[in-house]
Amino acid sequence: MNLRLRAVWLQIHKWIGLTLALLIIPISLTGSALVWHDWLDETLNPARYQVKASVPALPPAAYAEAARTALAPGETILSLRYPEDEGPILVAAAQPLRPGAGRPVRTNVWLDPADGRVLDKASSNEGAVRILHVLHGSLMVPGLGRQIVGWVGVAMLISSLTGLWLWWPLTGSFRRGFRWRRQNSFNANLHHQMGFWILLPLAMLSFTGAWISFPSFFGQFEASQPSARAKGGSDKAASIRARPLESPSMSPDLAVAAARPFATIGGLSLITWPTDQAPSWKIAFQREGGPAEVEVPDRGGEIVPPRPPRPETTARLMRRWHDGTGMGPVFQTIIFLGGILPALLAITGVVMWLRSRGWRSELRRRKARRLTPQPAE
Repeated sequence: MNLRLRAVWLQIHKWIGLTLALLIIPISLTGSALVWHDWLDETLNPARYQVKASVPALPPAAYAEAARTALAPGETILSLRYPEDEGPILVAAAQPLRPGAGRPVRTNVWLDPADGRVLDKASSNEGAVRILHVLHGSLMVPGLGRQIVGWVGVAMLISSLTGLWLWWPLTGSFRRGFRWRRQNSFNANLHHQMGFWILLPLAMLSFTGAWISFPSFFGQFEASQPSARAKGGSDKAASIRARPLESPSMSPDLAVAAARPFATIGGLSLITWPTDQAPSWKIAFQREGGPAEVEVPDRGGEIVPPRPPRPETTARLMRRWHDGTGMGPVFQTIIFLGGILPALLAITGVVMWLRSRGWRSELRRRKARRLTPQPAE
């Protein structure tokens, strides 16, 4: 019975790997690269990070005015983000709406904190790093791409579990599984050893990837209140349609001055412009446990002080586990290898299958020759 069940798991494991090999490789490799997202962006776009000073020396309105000189007609500023440590100030602007263009595209402008000098400008859907994000998240397939990646994650999770079953020695102790020469093939030995050591990270990445791809399904297991989830979904939909006000009544400097008495601990983190659907400035200050956001109505009204830090949601935790954000260099290195090794597993698995087809074909030919009657001498 054990051998029969093992044969079933072998077929499942084999055909998952063979069927999805061409999808697993790009998803895995792009995921590994995106672990070092900030370093990668700085390496590919060094001009954005050539700042003269890391401490902002100008008021927010001066940075906004400097960014406007680089924007095209019709583009309006959405937000102004300050660096956490060292780096540029990032200004995001909304491009004019185009009928049938789909999700609005933003224009990003990088500024030197020292003098507001424009370092770079790019559309939010341009650049190598953006391509890696789209390839990893949707395989560049419009519409169904995210769901395809999610089902690949489910299949990889099943493959991880079946791989552990196949790795486990049929006879002898558990330590027997760590022997290198379990088979005569180098690819097979490499496949077994890599598969075991990457099992837990790969299973975690597969599960969290599926969670991210199917938020509606996994959202029902979220510990937060349903009303908060529903509100978050409506806010997201509204943010797609909302347009920043072209001529706010209040300047960003006045908005920051009005908000500062309500959050005096940390420095500025993010300034979000008022929109036609939410006509209030949102001024975020640095704070342990998450930014402290103050809402300042653009045309007068009651200022909304920052709320206490919210507990981390399960969805946010799944994303941090998946991309390694804030998890430290050791965890990020494990995640990096968790993307590299599955690609190697897919390659070695295909090589093993091709070689097995070769020797099985040879066995069938030999058997056929033995069964073929030989001519009498």
